Amino acid sequence: MKKRTLSFFISAFVSSMIAVAQVSNVSPVPHEVTTGDIYPIVKGKYIEGIIGKDKAVKKYKKLVPEKAESYYLSIDKKGNVVLAARDEQGLFYGQQTYLSIKEDGKLQECTIRDWPDVAWRGVVEGFYGQPWSHTDRIRQLFFYGQNKLNVYIYGPKDDPYHRDHWRDPYPQAEAREIKDLVDVAKANHVKFYWAIHPGVDIKWNDEDRDNLINKLEKMYELGVRSFAVFFDDIWGEGAKGDKQADLLNYIDNHFVKAKKDVSPLLLCPTEYNRAWSSDDSEYLHSLGSTLNKGIEVMWTGNSVVHCIDKESMEWINKRIQRKGYIWWNFPVNDFVRDHILLGPAYGNGLDIADDVSGFVSNPMQYAESSKLALFNIADYTWNMANYDYKSSWEKALVDIMPINHDALRTFATYNEDLGANGHGFRREESRELVEAAKAACEGDVSGIIHIKRACDKLDDAARVLIKSKDNITLVNELIPWIVQSINVANYGNLICDAALNNDLVAENYDKIKDMSKRMYDLENDKSALHPYQTGIKTATRVLMPTLNTILKNAVEKYNKKNGTALNPNAEYQPLHLTATVPQLAMQPITMKGNDIAVTPSNEVIKWPKDSHLDIAFDTEITLNGLDFDFGESNQASNFRLEAQDAEGNWQNISLCHYKENETTVHTGEEISGMKCKNLRLTNISGKELMLYFKSFRFNKK
Repeated sequence: MKKRTLSFFISAFVSSMIAVAQVSNVSPVPHEVTTGDIYPIVKGKYIEGIIGKDKAVKKYKKLVPEKAESYYLSIDKKGNVVLAARDEQGLFYGQQTYLSIKEDGKLQECTIRDWPDVAWRGVVEGFYGQPWSHTDRIRQLFFYGQNKLNVYIYGPKDDPYHRDHWRDPYPQAEAREIKDLVDVAKANHVKFYWAIHPGVDIKWNDEDRDNLINKLEKMYELGVRSFAVFFDDIWGEGAKGDKQADLLNYIDNHFVKAKKDVSPLLLCPTEYNRAWSSDDSEYLHSLGSTLNKGIEVMWTGNSVVHCIDKESMEWINKRIQRKGYIWWNFPVNDFVRDHILLGPAYGNGLDIADDVSGFVSNPMQYAESSKLALFNIADYTWNMANYDYKSSWEKALVDIMPINHDALRTFATYNEDLGANGHGFRREESRELVEAAKAACEGDVSGIIHIKRACDKLDDAARVLIKSKDNITLVNELIPWIVQSINVANYGNLICDAALNNDLVAENYDKIKDMSKRMYDLENDKSALHPYQTGIKTATRVLMPTLNTILKNAVEKYNKKNGTALNPNAEYQPLHLTATVPQLAMQPITMKGNDIAVTPSNEVIKWPKDSHLDIAFDTEITLNGLDFDFGESNQASNFRLEAQDAEGNWQNISLCHYKENETTVHTGEEISGMKCKNLRLTNISGKELMLYFKSFRFNKK
């Protein structure tokens, strides 16, 4: 190993990093630390090396933990810095720790022995929706290096060359970007995994097997040395576990092992969570008993979106006969696209480090915003037993927005929960407001005053952020929710003023209604939304319900006092979705102008026989047209569509396909001009259907 000096590394890179002078602020949190005084840097001796053949650091061998990626760092008052490591990766991480301690010509006396708890730690870009840009990915890879994350899995569902056109090579421009990413990942000591998703239309024959190998060869030529194969979110022929295992073993035997320089193969199975499997699953048994031992198997937990605990890891590890590789679906929001998720990462067991082979987070399409949670993931997977999500999140705020982190913190606390969703996965929100909210809902004046002050603080924070140059990339991602937060704050102030002075109810009532309508109009304004975004919801778990309760109490009090009949419900919501199809029961629905759509689902939908999807309107509308796409051809005969008018009369609407083998189902001409208060779509096939819920949309006159 060629000897280098740490002083050279510092002069080359420290000027570009924002660091702190206290070891207590190093992230991820080191395992073993002793500290002393902070002092000005003096001229001293700098040593850097890797334990092994490097004689300069041989005497420190016993001080370096006997773990992969470990390092030993010592800084004394004389300015002597010693950094020794188990391997190149550990050396790089020790450098990151040193750089985060050094600031403004100062160091802190310390000794650190450190290593990661989880072997593979990082991110899987596996969400549906707008894939990250090339710039996003470059920024992410630098972020991973600085925070000791060592794996990035490239698998965006909407990259056609990853999924729908998996057999085809990338065009020249896209191929060049992949090569750039491989190079940047290597420089930041991150394994760049490229994933292929062939399951939608793969044929279990030699031709398609060779097509897949040929595609991997093309990616190998671009510098990729780590590969994954995804079979998630499919059914039918491609979902056969024995066929998948045979294919993965063939790739492992004839490609991975033949190359000598390729990482262990990674599989995302079709049964990737416990809710879709069973105690005696033949699929998982097939994988466990036949897959080559070196192949890793991904797992999302007890359901698609779920926190991971020891019992769930013991369950899956027994069946796949290896340690599960966790794909954690947080902070991904592709199933709640009207929310942005800025809260901390918590809920996973602190005792599962020895039960997992890897732990990667599936983020949002908003790359910069995802860093708050990813910073937490880096902390969690590095030093699991000592992970404190609250303190880690506070550090993340400063790391991502060093100047305006207080404003970001205030704003983020109202954007933590996912709202009602088909997976039933919820997060705490506005934790510091919960007690005051309860008091305010019970009519306590001090509680209402507290809520009013919270609205003022939210308004101030949003206005700081919208003008901030601290992290423009982040602000641009957050703009829709920042603007909506200002509306929420104004809405809240009007309500609290009316509650504190009941005589203001009549004066503020129309203003409150107008503000509610303004919030609804904003989230349905296409020009205000990012691609794939379905709305703009903020403060939905604590603040908005509290404000609506305060308003209800104030209006009812006013009505009783003055003999009026004002409607105590100011929340504007002209349409409502219900379903006896469990996976669709909490799907969001949006209306943009005259166009109405149910948010697509990312998973395969099990639609029980005779179950139905219902959409109700607050007032009768006039239909103009409707179609839906469930990803399978010839579905028109499997469903009945009905419309109910204001008098309660139901009328059937005919369904058809315009051409053979078409997946889109259209309606007959009789729908145009039909009056409707409720819509109902029912499975009349007499059996449970397995479908993709790609779209359900209609428009009104």
